Amino acid sequence: MSIGARRQQRGFTLLEVIVAFALLALALTLLLGALSGASRQVRTSADSSRATLHAQSLLAQLGTGEVLQPGRQEGSFDGDRYRWHLDVSPFADPLAARAQRDAGAPQLLDVRLVVSWGDARDQSLQWRTLRLAPRDINQATLP
Repeated sequence: MSIGARRQQRGFTLLEVIVAFALLALALTLLLGALSGASRQVRTSADSSRATLHAQSLLAQLGTGEVLQPGRQEGSFDGDRYRWHLDVSPFADPLAARAQRDAGAPQLLDVRLVVSWGDARDQSLQWRTLRLAPRDINQATLP
């Protein structure tokens, strides 16, 4: 064998090995960062899905056991992990002033539900709906 052939068979230099390890470390760092971001998104999605299920359950029960009345209620689910605030108020219909009002007609209520979890501001969901409820005969005003 000649001396030129030996030079072609030498291995990697120390500098090449260090550069290869640096590139491998950079690639692994990027991969782990992407995986941790994905796991955070999965957890956020799971939390908001669970909050939605709790809200659907609470909204489905409104007005079934007792008459829905204006006011504010609070509570929690899953051992205080999810907190909820329910605001019920009469719906302010801009056309109601012109309409003839029947004292026995049901009233339209504006229902706002906020379910929150965690400490961040973006960890909450809000729902708003309208519900019909019987009008309180004692508070009804005749036209």
